[in-house]
Parts: sequence; structure tokens; C-alpha cells
Amino acid sequence: MNKSIRSFAAALLLGSALLAGCTGTRPGGRQADLVVYNGNIYTVNANFDKAEAFAVKDGKIVAVGRTADIRKNYTASQELDAQGKTIYPGLIDAHAHFYRYGLGLASANLVDTESFEQVLERVVAQRRQYPDADWITGRGWDQNDWPVKEFPTKDSLDKLFPDTPVLLTRIDGHAALANQKALDLAGITPRTKLVGGLVEVKNGRMTGILIDNAVDLVTVKIPEADEADQRQALKKAEANCFAVGLTTVVDAGLDKATVDLMDDMHRKGELQMRVYAMLNPSQQNQEHYFQHGPYKTDRLHVRSFKIYADGALGSRGANLLKPYHDHAGHYGFLLASEQEFRNMARLLNQHGFQMNTHAIGDSANRLLLDIYGQTLGGKNDKRWRIEHAQIVNPADMDKFGRYNIVPSVQPTHATSDMYWAGERLGKERLPHAYPFRELMEQNGYLPLSSDFPVEDINPFYTFHAAVARQDAQNWPAGGFQMENALTREQTLRGMTIWAAKANFEEQEKGSIEVGKFADFILVDRDLMQVAPQQMRATQVLRTYLNGRLVYQQ
Repeated sequence: MNKSIRSFAAALLLGSALLAGCTGTRPGGRQADLVVYNGNIYTVNANFDKAEAFAVKDGKIVAVGRTADIRKNYTASQELDAQGKTIYPGLIDAHAHFYRYGLGLASANLVDTESFEQVLERVVAQRRQYPDADWITGRGWDQNDWPVKEFPTKDSLDKLFPDTPVLLTRIDGHAALANQKALDLAGITPRTKLVGGLVEVKNGRMTGILIDNAVDLVTVKIPEADEADQRQALKKAEANCFAVGLTTVVDAGLDKATVDLMDDMHRKGELQMRVYAMLNPSQQNQEHYFQHGPYKTDRLHVRSFKIYADGALGSRGANLLKPYHDHAGHYGFLLASEQEFRNMARLLNQHGFQMNTHAIGDSANRLLLDIYGQTLGGKNDKRWRIEHAQIVNPADMDKFGRYNIVPSVQPTHATSDMYWAGERLGKERLPHAYPFRELMEQNGYLPLSSDFPVEDINPFYTFHAAVARQDAQNWPAGGFQMENALTREQTLRGMTIWAAKANFEEQEKGSIEVGKFADFILVDRDLMQVAPQQMRATQVLRTYLNGRLVYQQ
């Protein structure tokens, strides 16, 4: 029997055995809906205790303990024999773009392209698949992965698609390449100037590269998907999330219409995924939510706004205290004025909303930390967040703890950027980039996330990057700046209970404890024990939400 047949047979036997355990009933004892037993269960409670079994009733955990005790005391219509497999609380992605990820599944996937020529090949293939689309869109290119590490130009796109607008967004979402047709529709010329963005011009001609706020000039011209497509996008995104063990996502940057659509789908049973929504600071969002206040159901939680302070390091939009090491005289830029950030902080504090600000450069982090500190005034439990906190000057680090500001970080950003981050920052600043352990120590917890689709949706890549600080090829040997690696326990907490805490939800999710939602996953290996090079290959066998099976491999 060859290896592939043996693997298939083993998976079939395991699936059959698990299914057999799902229909058992036991006489006597208290009634539950589901009993899970014979598990290697990480509860992720305060003591990081392990258990063998737990019982579920009405979507919540009612008992946790030993297999013998749980099976003696509870009878259930369904039982799951975990057969020694590992069980974790449902994973939480503390910063992602769930809705936009779903919509983007219909765009050209430009991730991992090795040259601009390969980008063009994928775009042409996308056009063949959707020949009647009004726009051609794609996302995921990164010039740092190409032999020539420079921004591309629009010339080839103009030749291939002279009459169809094209917008290809960089991996970080903070830069894009537009063809001339798209630039014309947006009214962009070589003389276009704007705050917090850049239209790249060389020798008097636009190259097609747009940075930060300049990208928005084009995206507003792209027609929104209709409601049917939006619903389908959310369902596809949910299915992909459940398949990798995510049961809650923090969706960063939503409009009221999208929030209302999610709420409607939740109520109709069309969408199960739990969503913590960060609102765009649009006028409509402010007017509605400042009047009505935060909103919460079991599946949807709206109490925060997503603010952008600066751009990204890869596209040199991150705002730095000193010039870029590889671009003399260039500091990046803020995406709004200091006074606008102060006004927003005042309004959000006044109306009881959490302020979650994208800040990557050390200058942007300093400014927002100071504004937060002046607004919050000292120790507090408002859990205002800095999203990314990638480069933090040592003089500013203790401000996170002083004002209880929560850094929300993405470990795979470190392992994606490590090849070229030194070129942007130089040797003096690089040690202060991606300082996860130091950030964790400021408040004693650190929510972790992927920022998908900027990075891969798979949370086990996040786990590996946080612990080993290595890429998919386990490079570099010994890890990247390992003084800021996290332990396995810290990483699992960051993907569960700490992520829940950053959302004010630690009393209802993030651990396998009595009274909490029965959100959990069954996986094929124990991340606390396996070698680092095996972490990324972790497979989710089952995902449960409210004690109900929502994914099975």
C-alpha cells in the first residue's frame, strides 16, 4: 500500500471512529447536549490546566474534568470520543479583514508571485475567467519578493487592457498599481496632491503606483458588490475560517451597511461566525453609533472604531522618527493631521467606544500613544488598542503599560518582513521592530492575529511565527530576533483568551470553562509538544461553535 493510500485509509478510519462516538447515549446523570471525552484538552484557563472531558448544554460548557467523572455525571444525545486527540478553545483572529477577504476571493490572487511577469500572467488568467467584468482587480503582490525589488509600472497593463480599468493592490493594502484607464476614471493626473498619500510621478509621467490615501481615489470608483454577492462572500469567508479553526474574527474597518448585513444573516441562520466589528470612522457610522451606542448579540459585537495613523513599512508609508535607511529624506507620512486624531480620541472616549489605531512606524506609535495617554489620563480598563505596533522607540514602550494600551500584533508580519526590514530601518532601529515579548510584558497579555488577507488566513502559521520566528522553510536557523519570541503557552493564550480580552469578551469565550460558549476545535497534533517545523502543518479535524459541528475535515 503506497503512502497516499495509507494516509487516506487512516483518515477514513479516524473519521468513522469519531462519528461512531457522536450518537451515544448513557442512562442516568444530568442531561447535556454533547459530551466530549478522552481528549487532550487545553482549557487555557488562568492556570493553563488540562482536562480530559467536558459537557455542553444549550451551547455552553456546563462541566469540565476527567472522562470518568463527566461520563458518570452527564448523559447526552451526542458524544464525541476524541481518542486522545488535542482540543483547544476556538481560535480568535484579533485583527483581520473578514468581509473584504470574502469579496477578494473573486479577485486575482497575486500572493507569492515571484516577478511582475507572473503577476501579469495571473491577471490575464483572471480576465479569461471573468471576461465581462467591468473592472479587473487583484491583490497580494510584493515587489520585495521579486529579483528587481522596485515598484512596477502601469505600461504593460495599459497595453493589455487599454479599455478596462485595472487595480492591483499590494500585499499590505497600502499601495496599488492602477492602469491609465483606472487613473482617468478617478481623475488622477501628475498634478494630483493629497494629504497622507502619494501619486508616483517619474519624468513627468504617472507610473501607476498609488500610496495609501491615493489608492482610495480609485477604489471609490469600483462598483460595490450587490447584496447577493456580499452574502455569498461572507459565507465563503466563514467556511474557510472554520476549516482552519477560527470561531471568532475581528473585522477591522466596516461600514454600517455591512454590519447590518452580518446581523441579518446571523438572525436568519445564514452566518454563524462570531464577529467583533471595528467600524470605519465615516460620518454615517459616527452619527448612528454615537447616538445609539455599542451593539451586542451572541455573534456580533460593535463597540470600536478603526483609525489609520500611517501606512505600511513595505511601501515606505509607515511614519518614522528618522528617515528611511533606503530612502534619504523620506519619513513616510501620517494619514490625517494630529488634530484630527485628537478630535477622534475625544469623541470616542466621550461616547464609550474603543479606539483601535493602525500604527506601524515609531513616529506614528509615539504620536498615538501620547494622544491616548492624554485622553485616558492614567490606568483604566478601556482597552484602547494600537494595531500592529511594529516599530516602537524604546522611550515609548512603557506607555503601553502606563495607560493600559493594548498592542495588537501579527507574528507573520515579522517573518514576512524580516528579509528586507533591515533595509528600511537600518541596524540601529531593527531590534526595536516586532518586539512581541516586550509588548506582551507591558500589560501581561497580547492579542495575536494574522491581518488576513494581508497574511495567510491559517492561524497555525501565526503560532509558528510567534514561537519560532521563522518562515515556511524554517529560516533563519535559530529564528529572527528571538529575544522577542513568545512561548507556546503565551502564543495559545494570544490566539484565544487574550484575544477575547482585547474584545471585552473574556467572560464568554477564549477558554474551555464552565459558563462559556462551547467553541472548540479538535486538531491532529499537540502544538505544545511538536517540533516547531511541524507546527504549520497542523490540521483541524473538527470545529464546533456553541457545541454544534460547523466543520469536519
